[in-house]
Amino acid sequence: MTMSELPPFLLFFAAALLAAFTRGLPRQLILLATPVVTGLYLWQGINPGTDVAYSVMGYELSILRADKLSLLFGYLFCIASFFGAIYALHVKDTKQHIAGMTYAGSALGAVFSGDLITLFIFWELLAISSVFLIWARGTERALKAGMRYLVYQVLSGVLLLAGALVYYHQTGTLEFNHIGLDVGVAGWLIFIAFGIKCAFPFLHTWLTDGYPEATVTGTVFLSAFTTKVAVYSLARGFAGEEILVYIGVTMACFPIFYAVIENDLRRVLAYSLINQVGFMVTGIGIGTALALNGAVAHAFSDVIFKGLLFMSMGAVLYRVGNINGSDLGGLYKSMPKTTALCVIGALSISAFPLFSGFVSKSMVMTALMQENHGYFWLLMLFASAGVFHHAGIKIPYFAFFHHDSGIRTQEAPTNMLVAMSVAAFLCLFIGMQPQYLYALLPWEVDYWPYDLTHVLAQTQLLFFSALAFVWLNKQGLYPPELHSVNLDAEWFYRRLIPAGTHRSVNLLARAKASMVTTVTNQIQGVQEQFGKSPLAKYHLSESWPTGSMVFWISMILAFLLLDIFSLGLLA
Repeated sequence: MTMSELPPFLLFFAAALLAAFTRGLPRQLILLATPVVTGLYLWQGINPGTDVAYSVMGYELSILRADKLSLLFGYLFCIASFFGAIYALHVKDTKQHIAGMTYAGSALGAVFSGDLITLFIFWELLAISSVFLIWARGTERALKAGMRYLVYQVLSGVLLLAGALVYYHQTGTLEFNHIGLDVGVAGWLIFIAFGIKCAFPFLHTWLTDGYPEATVTGTVFLSAFTTKVAVYSLARGFAGEEILVYIGVTMACFPIFYAVIENDLRRVLAYSLINQVGFMVTGIGIGTALALNGAVAHAFSDVIFKGLLFMSMGAVLYRVGNINGSDLGGLYKSMPKTTALCVIGALSISAFPLFSGFVSKSMVMTALMQENHGYFWLLMLFASAGVFHHAGIKIPYFAFFHHDSGIRTQEAPTNMLVAMSVAAFLCLFIGMQPQYLYALLPWEVDYWPYDLTHVLAQTQLLFFSALAFVWLNKQGLYPPELHSVNLDAEWFYRRLIPAGTHRSVNLLARAKASMVTTVTNQIQGVQEQFGKSPLAKYHLSESWPTGSMVFWISMILAFLLLDIFSLGLLA
């Protein structure tokens, strides 16, 4: 194997191994150097068209299949790992560092996999490594959320493996290229497996349940990899499937209503993450070159600005020990730098002109109009306004400006500020110089976001959205921040099923008790009637006379002799 054939995930796995045996500055240098070295290796050492495969038990397994699509996500994951590593430099927990590096390496392994079996291996490594970032928080809620998270992730892996085996049986190949739903059961199994990790509606609760319970730094890593690997997989295997348009529009719209009423600001961002993935899924479903470019470009932007928002809320949680919007406010006085960086992330996710979300989301919106999806375009316009409400305004407003909670604390640690600054710089750079991002996109398209119509339309949308937020607050109509746990689809397995099981057990217990009581009463009634009969003197009791015993022994012997005689006749 030459250097140009070295799978990039090996560098991250080696870093995870070294992190287990180092401490202090050496470990920090390893964590910082790994994504930088890997990124440079991808940039200079691997050319599109590279394919490294090995024969294992008669199967061709490709551990490095490089093209413009996989390389784009490779660059993205190295960037996310870099600012995530900076953000976590103060962490002393070895488990978190090992899990973070393994998780990032597994994401790289997945996007460079050229076959479904290799993809499955890294698919499961993603699940196993990421759950430790939730459990590392050490609370009972984190433990339970991690278990529920793991159930979904393992289910996704099982479906992927089953689909891969059926697909091989049908087609005779394991290559991971376009699959589509036309292949039947295999396509649907793989599609649902991707859909779970992509947080499709009703399959999304692992994200909104698990991510807010992760550690301060763990959530930053979680927000970057799992859903984006799924987006990559859908773009690779199911581009142009019309059902994805319906699913994507639903994903973009429904989280808005939950995010608006949610008090936990990290959970608000979890819902916002589903909303943004909805734009990507819609673009993949449209399937044109512009739409697909928009989907992967928005994935690139989302990892950066969503990471920035999760880092800013993590800094608040780290300093204050609380992330409920009802308990925060006025923190701009104590954390002005974090506030400014959070606002940059909020403007980016809201798709303000000159920020990264503007230059990527607009491609999907334009593709919707070009393909005559007018009604879907209106729904996505509503979703865009909703994003500005719950992520662009609500996050910074309730954390830093709403009311003066009286909390006075220190600014975020230096390493956190540096990590947030790196992400903020990229948000601005991509927004102002989108041609550099566009040059990395897999499909050739002539598109430029800064035309007068688009800029004016987006500015008006954001202005009236802000006006609606202010009016709702002034009128007291905006949903208040309450100490509560809001359940959506998870209500079925966190409330309905346990409550139904509890009631069923109670019902069976009562039925059993009633049956036992009835039978007991019947037996006692028979015994009482027998006690009043003439045969009572022959009853087997503790005070048998010798005559009664002789009588019963005689009866038993008589029955035995009759039985033997009958058997002899039959023979």
